[in-house]
This record gives sequence, structure tokens and C-alpha cells, in this order.
Amino acid sequence: MRRGVRLGLDPGTVRIGVAASDAEGSLAFPVETVPRGPGDVDRIADLVVERVAIEVVVGLPRSLSGRDGPAAAAVREWTAGLAERLAPVPVRLVDERLTTVTAARRLRTAGVRGGRARAAVDRVAAVVLLQAALDVERATGAPCGEPVEPGPRRLS
Repeated sequence: MRRGVRLGLDPGTVRIGVAASDAEGSLAFPVETVPRGPGDVDRIADLVVERVAIEVVVGLPRSLSGRDGPAAAAVREWTAGLAERLAPVPVRLVDERLTTVTAARRLRTAGVRGGRARAAVDRVAAVVLLQAALDVERATGAPCGEPVEPGPRRLS
């Protein structure tokens, strides 16, 4: 298992949930929610620098059948710009099917409801995504997901 902090991102159309791992790459925890739109990539770049992240894992919203739909295409386009901005820090796409459902269920179980739950669900979904990626890497010895090639930056 590689040592170093990873960031996990759960990009939505309104917000981006951000999680980070510990320096050992063992445990994911919530960081913040970044508003989607102008400045989102810059804020994520700041977090990469602040936390000295070695990698960024981004959730890819595939359909339940495993196919890419319009949401996945939009994330791929946004992530290409993110990878360009963050280079040389690698960016990887990881299947995020059901992470938001899992996050919402965890919040309900913890008694978090209403506006507080909506504000937290993106961060918790990023934790679910990142923890799954860390667990796969620990089990296989290889980074989880597919690498993203840098491309033209898209602001939102």
C-alpha cells in the first residue's frame, strides 16, 4: 500500500463533496463541500497542496447497468480539466454507483435529517467512495479506478 494522503471527490451538479485519507492511506474522513462552478477546481487544487495529496479519486456516476450516461460524460469532461490543473498529481475515476444512497442511509441511521443531511451527504458520499478505493488498493496492491488524462479545462 502506498503511503500518502488521497483526496476523494463526489462531484454533483450543485456541490462537490470532499474527503481525505490519513497519511497511511487507511482511513477516509469528510473534509468539506465545495460549491460547483467557477473556482471549484482552484479550491480543490488548494486542498491538494494543503494536504500534500499524492492522488485524487473522483466518483464516476455510472448507471446501475454500468454504462456511462450524460452525468458520467459531464464528470469525465470536468475531470479532464481537473487533471490538467492538478498535474503532476494523478487523478483517477472510480465507479460511484450507490455512494450517495449509502451516504444518505448512514446519515439517517445517525439521526441527521433535513437541511443538515443535505449539506452533509456529499461529504459522506466522498468518504464512502474514497474508503472503497483505499480498501481495493489495500487488497490488490494497485490503485483503484482508471487514470484520467489531462485535457482542456472546463470551469463548471
